[in-house]
Amino acid sequence: MKVDFHCHSTASDGTLRPAQIAALAEAASIQVLALTDHDNCDGIGELLHCNRSGTRFVAGVELDICPGNGFDRFHLLGIGIDPEDCSLKNFLSKMVRARCDRNERMTENFRRLGIEMIDVKGQGGKVRPIDAYANGQVLARPHFARWLVDNGYVSTLAEAFDRYLSSNAPAATRCYEKRTLPSQEAALAAVHNAGGLAVMAHPKYWRTNWKDLGVEFAAAERELARLKEAGLDAIEAIYGANTEEENTKFSRIADKFSLLKTAGSDFHGSNKPQIPLGMEVSPDYIEPFLSRLNLL
Repeated sequence: MKVDFHCHSTASDGTLRPAQIAALAEAASIQVLALTDHDNCDGIGELLHCNRSGTRFVAGVELDICPGNGFDRFHLLGIGIDPEDCSLKNFLSKMVRARCDRNERMTENFRRLGIEMIDVKGQGGKVRPIDAYANGQVLARPHFARWLVDNGYVSTLAEAFDRYLSSNAPAATRCYEKRTLPSQEAALAAVHNAGGLAVMAHPKYWRTNWKDLGVEFAAAERELARLKEAGLDAIEAIYGANTEEENTKFSRIADKFSLLKTAGSDFHGSNKPQIPLGMEVSPDYIEPFLSRLNLL
């Protein structure tokens, strides 16, 4: 069975419109797909209006929230949400304001390096201010990276992050800024109040050094036990960038604490061209999650 509960459109930092993702999902024989743009539901309406005989579409969102003591990065997926829920809209508006504040600080950091991203002068129609890269939606670091590539400051998106946009970029060129993040409790409540299931995305990225040193599964297990009690519903145990060992061990942890299991690619279109849309899973694996979403 092919599903995908984690993908991004032009409403955040993806490169395909929701309708294009819908068409791609049907072409790839994906049976269920959730759109999970960062901090907004602006693409959900377009997705849900797509009539695709072979694919069912689900409203979702991805939230960057406080990671907890000893951890670095916690992205929470809200799956099966009501995108029109007033409390969720208020919560997301606060997150977007925090993101905009961070973006202003980052553009000022670039200005101090002599890189002007706002009041740019057109050169043959190719130069656009950074805001135009978000297509009127949420401006994120991949948009900054694309601007840097298009304007000749770096050769690749990866180089843009390594030199300017990551927290561990060289001090002389680092333009990265943190942003204010909501608490785990507030984020879980926002998802649940909107009728959704709260899913931890890509737990392998919970600590930055796990990318190089490997996941400390005992630490992950201890904290996931606490999060289950706090209201976490599921973890993205199967993830596009996971190793087979990580898929297996995160799935076992989910089972141990009666957490539901999901699968997601983290598709971003050409911003992450190595990631295809869709994840192959067994029906037995994903049916408990589908049942909670009333999709069975």
